[in-house]
Amino acid sequence: MSTHFPFTAVVGQRDLQLALLINAVAPNIGGVLVRGEKGTAKSTAVRALSALLPEVAVVSGCRFSCDPSAPDPACPDGPHESGGGAARPARMVELPVGASEDRLVGALDIERALAEGVKAFEPGLLAQAHRGILYVDEVNLLHDHLVDLLLDAAAMGASYVEREGVSVRHAARFLLVGTMNPEEGELRPQLLDRFGLTVEVAASREPDRRVEVVRRRLAYDDDPAGFAARWADEEASVRARIVAARRLLPSVRLGDGALRQIAATCAAFEVDGMRADIVMARTATALAAWAGRTDVLAEDVRQAALLALPHRRRRNPFDAPGLDEDRLDETLRESGGDDDPDTDPDGPGGGGGGQPPAEGPGGGGTGTSPGTGETDGSGEADGSGEADGSGEADGSGESAESGESQRAGAGSGERSPVGAAEPFRTKVLSVPGLGEGAAGRRSRARTEHGRTTGARRPGGALTRLHLAATVRAAAPHQRARGRSGPGLVLRRDDLRQATREGRESNLVLFVVDASGSMAARQRMGAVKGAVVSLLLDAYQRRDKVGLVTFRGSAADVALPPTSSVDAAAARLESLPTGGRTPLAAGLLKAHDVLRVERLRDPSRRPLVVVVTDGRATGGPEPVALASRAAGLFAAEGIASVVVDCESGPVRLGLAGRLAGELGGSAVTLDELRADSIAGLVRDVQGTSRRAA
Repeated sequence: MSTHFPFTAVVGQRDLQLALLINAVAPNIGGVLVRGEKGTAKSTAVRALSALLPEVAVVSGCRFSCDPSAPDPACPDGPHESGGGAARPARMVELPVGASEDRLVGALDIERALAEGVKAFEPGLLAQAHRGILYVDEVNLLHDHLVDLLLDAAAMGASYVEREGVSVRHAARFLLVGTMNPEEGELRPQLLDRFGLTVEVAASREPDRRVEVVRRRLAYDDDPAGFAARWADEEASVRARIVAARRLLPSVRLGDGALRQIAATCAAFEVDGMRADIVMARTATALAAWAGRTDVLAEDVRQAALLALPHRRRRNPFDAPGLDEDRLDETLRESGGDDDPDTDPDGPGGGGGGQPPAEGPGGGGTGTSPGTGETDGSGEADGSGEADGSGEADGSGESAESGESQRAGAGSGERSPVGAAEPFRTKVLSVPGLGEGAAGRRSRARTEHGRTTGARRPGGALTRLHLAATVRAAAPHQRARGRSGPGLVLRRDDLRQATREGRESNLVLFVVDASGSMAARQRMGAVKGAVVSLLLDAYQRRDKVGLVTFRGSAADVALPPTSSVDAAAARLESLPTGGRTPLAAGLLKAHDVLRVERLRDPSRRPLVVVVTDGRATGGPEPVALASRAAGLFAAEGIASVVVDCESGPVRLGLAGRLAGELGGSAVTLDELRADSIAGLVRDVQGTSRRAA
């Protein structure tokens, strides 16, 4: 049996430890979302928490962990008699990113249900996690419909499985913990709101703390059992404190003054809905119980706000979660709180009702993870470019770069980055045909969820029965099978899987012209605003995005394909402009990115969005070379659209010509707006459609 790294031996991360502990005291808070860079003790702390939870009494033989003192009357393994049972440790169940819906909620044997009328149900991970911990690492990479399912179960305390009129319900109450690295993409605001608390974790930059992390990790690796034994007393103390806080929790009084502070705080920070108020109330009550008090104080409300509100402040995916603590203190004072709320920097979360999980060396600071050997190691520059800020130059900026012999970014024609214009709602750009990629909201695809379009023989386990097709397949054989009763005589070969059509997510690769011809006409602000608008649309449709820029004499991959639209927006914001227009280099770089990405994720179809005025001035024979590069996309049937940035009374139509060579379509900046008169939906024209 493996020995987990002790919870109390984690260096620092007091906010994380406190959030996990008060959820262990009051699971109805709604769980914890842990956000942070890699190597910051996220997984280590979660896995270590399971060892601190008290044992649970279960009905012997029940696959759904019913409590013998109050068994679930609707338990599929029931009915159970009260009393008896056996004790076992609380479970920690991990949900892998690639899990299917049946693995999460369980699977019903459709064949037996139809032929025998038997509810033969195989429990899923939600049943296994009942009365324990359900841990979802990289929750932001989990399919949205799975996140919806587990959050619904966490909120209702039950899981429902429906299959063609046959339903199974079982209890599913668990402590939900999700971890994520924001660099890999954000959760939708609706899903963020469903997590009770959120914690931001980061690695310490203090050498002493980092030394302590390494020291403890090496000691644990050398002798896990011996290291755990040295922390056994601290672990036992925290375990006993959880039990005591659970017993005290029903006696904690949440007075009218504390409720008014909670309501005033949520109103002051303009939090949508009422879930935040309820979560804050439960959190403040649990904090008081954790501190051994029966009254909720202002410091509990303050700590509850710091844990429950930051992720509910996001208005769009590019907003960073956070809370203005000065404004919070002012709101608490005005609503009747203490004149000087506890802001001890050594306390968990900067003050509040929580206390360190143990009075040992594992209680302080903001260290990195002792449970992993990773370091930050991003090695990324700040993306600010090398703009000299020397001001604007007149003309197109082409001549200023005529003697350029270096890569883009060092020429005298470079302009400082300009801000993006206000984003707007864009038209839907979709890939033609029918895909089979990851579930999303952009292009048509065969999916597990959506409208039923037909039936087929199941290739593996039957998950979505097409009842009419199954009956039609079985009907001709009833006499030969000796049918004598009212029911159908079914065989495995009769079963038909429903084929469904929904929407998939795509790889949206932006190829952005950052040359002098774009900057000289002061269009870059509008262009960036359009790209940010498209990024917002990609976020809402759950796409992966990538960013290729070209200027001067070369093209660069500003952002490899990723699920983080935040990162794409940040790279775009810091993008300088200037120099010639190496259009061919930009297209060839984009083609290379797609080639590599096709090997990594072959089922995800790409959509290339070229943002340019269509000029080609960089390199030898720039126009001819750009035309040949565009032909590569047309030959492979890669869906593409050109956002025409040309302006002025005289238009050359170069972007439209480029769109034709790509085998795609062109749209102007004005036509890109969803409220323009050009039509509501524009499908990207691929080579395959042109051939048809």
